[in-house]
Amino acid sequence: MKKYLLVASLAAFPALAQETKKEDPNTRNDLRYNLNASGSHYFKATFLNQTWLRYNESNPGTTSLGDPAPETFDIGLRRTRIQMFGQITDRVFLYMQFGMNNFNRNNAFPAYNSSGTPSNRKIAAFFHDALGEYEVHRKGTNFLRFGGGLTIVNGLSRFSQPSIGSILTMDVPVFAQATVDQTDEFSRKLSFYSRGQVGKLNYRLDVTDPFPIETSGSTPPALGANAVFAQRNHKKQFQGLFIYNFFDIEDNSAPGYMTGTYLGKRKVLNLEAGFITQKNATWHRSGADTVYNKLNLWSVAAYLDMPVDRQKGTAVSSYLGYFSTDYGRGYLRYNGLMNPATGTTQPLPGVGGTQGNAYPMFGTGSVVYAQVGYKLADNLLGSQGTLQPYASWQSANYDRLTDAMNLYNVGVNWLIKGHTAKLSLNYENRPVYQASGAAKLSASGRRSGWIVQYQISI
Repeated sequence: MKKYLLVASLAAFPALAQETKKEDPNTRNDLRYNLNASGSHYFKATFLNQTWLRYNESNPGTTSLGDPAPETFDIGLRRTRIQMFGQITDRVFLYMQFGMNNFNRNNAFPAYNSSGTPSNRKIAAFFHDALGEYEVHRKGTNFLRFGGGLTIVNGLSRFSQPSIGSILTMDVPVFAQATVDQTDEFSRKLSFYSRGQVGKLNYRLDVTDPFPIETSGSTPPALGANAVFAQRNHKKQFQGLFIYNFFDIEDNSAPGYMTGTYLGKRKVLNLEAGFITQKNATWHRSGADTVYNKLNLWSVAAYLDMPVDRQKGTAVSSYLGYFSTDYGRGYLRYNGLMNPATGTTQPLPGVGGTQGNAYPMFGTGSVVYAQVGYKLADNLLGSQGTLQPYASWQSANYDRLTDAMNLYNVGVNWLIKGHTAKLSLNYENRPVYQASGAAKLSASGRRSGWIVQYQISI
């Protein structure tokens, strides 16, 4: 009997959503179940999928599943997500997100695991977020909330907690997710936090219990002369982000997540400053001694996103930030988004994962990041929406590099229906490096890649 009641309840969900259309025109497109008559208490679901078609010029020596791969063409799912959240009472908010990332033909590599049995490509999905919030105070736009669980509520910058469905560029600057998949779970961490709005100032403060590097899914880097994440003497992490809103106050409904671009729907100008700090986060060898290093990251930035001509629907979006990234002596980590390759015949000293589209994304030193985009007039393409060209630049000066790491992206978004249906074309140009004595790396050329992304969300 219970089984039939459950089936009947699920079957009734679309009808309940249709009833919501009549009650509240502002949520007519929501997959939403109201928990009270006014709709102020509700539970809601959203879905998103980002499909990539990509051509990439590989880094020197790249192989894919053992075969030479000087260039690659691949198809993959950059992100596939389900969000489930709701305002359960006036003060209680629940948020959960389930999904997977970077799913391409190599996602199950190696072909056989350590026990000699075939790997399983059907295990990539996991809970990204699972948290609860309690609102202590609200008056107008001011509020004070406390929450805890697995969350992306973060310090350092807005790009450390991006709302991936509203990204301006093809992808976010992942270096700002400073410990991604090292001591966190795809930038999510087990945290207790407070966030709030006081006048024009928005803040978030976290106490985080980082995951051990041993649980990252990869063999931890060996202890050596340069810093890597430590496997002993675990300490808590502290984070904070402070944002001053000069004009409109940004949406604060989803815990942590910050909009990429509002497409001219809001007038936003912000100044921000953030930090992440942790004692004994990394270690290195000095002679016969093991030396622990403090993780000390901070940033300052400005963000602008506002309409240019409201009647035409044109809008501009831009960001400029400076990041100080101290992971400890000589820390350097290569990373490639949804890397299309699996190995290399030309490894670089002291770093791993240098194949495919990887580049020195994280390191001790400093980074300047800038992006700008311009949304053209609404209905430029008639019923098929409009276009939004963009460009970004990332310049990293890391201690282990003799030459700055300059990464360029240019592209265009075809906004078929805003961020709900969006087709993007992106060109990326990145440097490649070679060994340069004293464990340093020097630039030895550049490689490029083209990506087409189709994003659908509801």
